[in-house]
Amino acid sequence: MRISEVTGSLGTGLAGSLPGPYTATAFMDGTGRISLWSPQAEALLGYPAEEVCGMPAVELLTAPRGREAALAARERHVAGQGWDGVLGLRHRDGREVQIALCVRPMLDRKGQTGWSISAADTRQVEREEIDRAILEALFTQSPIPMTVMDTELRYRWVNAATVREIGVSAEQLLGRRISEDTPEVDFRAIEQVLRRVRDTGEPVVGFEVRGREHVWSASSFRLTHPAGRILGMCQTYVDVTEGDRAQRRLALLTEAGARIGTTLDVGRTAQELADAAVPDLADIVGIDLLEPAVRGEEPAPGPVGGRMLAHRSGVRSLREHASEVVYQVGETVAYPPGTPQVRCLASGQSVLVRRLDVDEWFALDPRSAEKIRELRVHSLMAVPLRARGITLGVATFGRYHNPLPYDEEDLALAEDFSSRAAVCVDNARRYTRERTLAVTLQRSLLPRGVPEQDALEVAHCYLPAQAGVGGDWFDVIPLPGTRVALVVGDVVGHGVHAAATMGRLRTAVHNFSALDLAPEEVLAHLDELVSMLDQDHLAESDGAGVIGATCLYAVYDPITGTCTLATAGHIGPALVHPDGTVTFPHLPISPPLGLGGEPFEAATLHLSAGSRLVLYTDGLVENRDRDIDTGLTLLSRTLADAIGRSPEETCQAVLEAMLPPQPSDDIALLVTRTRRLDPSHVAEWDVPAEPAQVGVIRAHALRQLQAWGLEELGFTTELILSELVTNAIRYAAEPIRVRLLRGCAVTCEVSDGSSTSPHIRRAATTDEGGRGLFLIAQLADRWGTRYTAN
Repeated sequence: MRISEVTGSLGTGLAGSLPGPYTATAFMDGTGRISLWSPQAEALLGYPAEEVCGMPAVELLTAPRGREAALAARERHVAGQGWDGVLGLRHRDGREVQIALCVRPMLDRKGQTGWSISAADTRQVEREEIDRAILEALFTQSPIPMTVMDTELRYRWVNAATVREIGVSAEQLLGRRISEDTPEVDFRAIEQVLRRVRDTGEPVVGFEVRGREHVWSASSFRLTHPAGRILGMCQTYVDVTEGDRAQRRLALLTEAGARIGTTLDVGRTAQELADAAVPDLADIVGIDLLEPAVRGEEPAPGPVGGRMLAHRSGVRSLREHASEVVYQVGETVAYPPGTPQVRCLASGQSVLVRRLDVDEWFALDPRSAEKIRELRVHSLMAVPLRARGITLGVATFGRYHNPLPYDEEDLALAEDFSSRAAVCVDNARRYTRERTLAVTLQRSLLPRGVPEQDALEVAHCYLPAQAGVGGDWFDVIPLPGTRVALVVGDVVGHGVHAAATMGRLRTAVHNFSALDLAPEEVLAHLDELVSMLDQDHLAESDGAGVIGATCLYAVYDPITGTCTLATAGHIGPALVHPDGTVTFPHLPISPPLGLGGEPFEAATLHLSAGSRLVLYTDGLVENRDRDIDTGLTLLSRTLADAIGRSPEETCQAVLEAMLPPQPSDDIALLVTRTRRLDPSHVAEWDVPAEPAQVGVIRAHALRQLQAWGLEELGFTTELILSELVTNAIRYAAEPIRVRLLRGCAVTCEVSDGSSTSPHIRRAATTDEGGRGLFLIAQLADRWGTRYTAN
């Protein structure tokens, strides 16, 4: 075989000296005998030096073609050329080993010819050549930046990708530290990692290196000499900027989903959008909602030129720097035509301004332009807040700390932000509308003032829940005989339906009170009414939902000082005695209204003048953060501290002490202070069943009115008493009594022993009688009948 053929079988990569500490060496003299034999050669072929030194080298060849190649090498030696090739050599154990040879001519001091032979197993050579090719590719072709740092954390070697990434030549990098050429990255964190790799030898994979515009995932491992000396650390850097941006956007959207829409308040939802966008997406955010959306209404489509917007802005980094905000929260805003906000609202499409031109902005909106120049806002996005096809407002995002201008990806992220927030804003808007309707209905159905009466000093308060208006109500109803009925109740549920049900029950209580029924009878009638309402509701709602209510009904008599109370599942009142002692009277337990079956029972309390009777709904003493026992204890302490204050002051003190930051239930509070009617303002007479007694009673009444200084009422009072006493004597039974009561009005009462109740007859023109009660109804402000215990 020719020399050229043997050389060609090795490949061009084997030309030159064989690499590495595993290369075997030998020397041949001019006669072709082996003169020197290295230990590596002995390890390669198994022959010790004493066996091969002096032996012709060709005897190690196993094939005739190898001998021919060796003879041809002599001719090349004459020309001063070497020889590289692969030959089969005989191992000492008899097997053939393919050896890569590198033969070079040499001359000794006497000019005699010899050869230097370097040899290695072909498999080792191939491995080393592959390693060399990989290193060469990593150095020149790899797209992944790679560096080698010495033990002092200076550059020892960088590949071409590193040079391209940093933009500095390799000659400039070598010998420098990371902090000298890439100050925008956190070089302290990188050096800390490299020192740990250097000192421990444990590789680190995937530590983050963050620059101004890029993020890399870096790995590092230690380089060690075979002798154990530490050479340095090798690093690889994989650009993960896009993945990092996608991950951060996903995390940002996830966080925004958790933070936006936590309440059903329009302003709070807009604030949550602004807070979630800063500082990751923007340095400053303004949320402008159209005025109808702020009120809970649906904005009408149409031109936006000159439209007034309700401004809702909130920036986390600006809370301590209110001067940086162009418009204050709650301030009405009118963006001039041509601004991105107006274009955004008009088209319903987002507007991206990569580079702001402050001079151009001055022509559009000088007020905003001045603040833009002051803050150095350089990039802006205006994104519409649209939900269910309705534009509710516009969100404006700006940058001044972040030097990068907004791009399309930022705009897409802002649109995702805004679309999520818009749905929450629309939900809050719809809730605001429903709550406004419910609150309006609720307040329209509640008493607007306390009617004139002499029995009690009264203060009242109603506060709707923030989460939804319930059906709490209270009432003060004057009754005959200067008595007063006190009512508090709570309808199950929230919203317009609960408020409407409350109105129906309150009207029913007024009607039942007009019949002057006992408290337990009033609750019994209410119970029947709620049961009927519940049946109607179940029929309308296909079996869904239940109407229920609780109620406390009390009647106070200022003449006797007694208070009769009955409750239907409602919490009992608090009683503050004149000495400041606070008790919670025990009342018979009865089920809520609408359950039926159980009779209601009443209890009677004897109240001293100046006692305070406090009625309330459970929202005052119980909420998600406070159990009822704790609430009652706090109420007792607050009422005791408020001794000597007026009912209005007591009511205010109770609310200040017990009102939670965000009431989850309605609160109705009724604070009363009892009065006793002066005995001198009560006149009573027994009337024998004789017609002649009618004139006697008239005379007694006139003298009493003169004593009270009410002579002008004498004629009317005489007519009323004459008719009532005459009817009692003629148609009723004994005992007959007459009572005059002086309060805010004069009350004439005539009682008898009959079990029947008089009523007005509509007498015809030809009838001789039947007009007595009709005349009384015309003369008196009010008239009526009631049954007493006797």
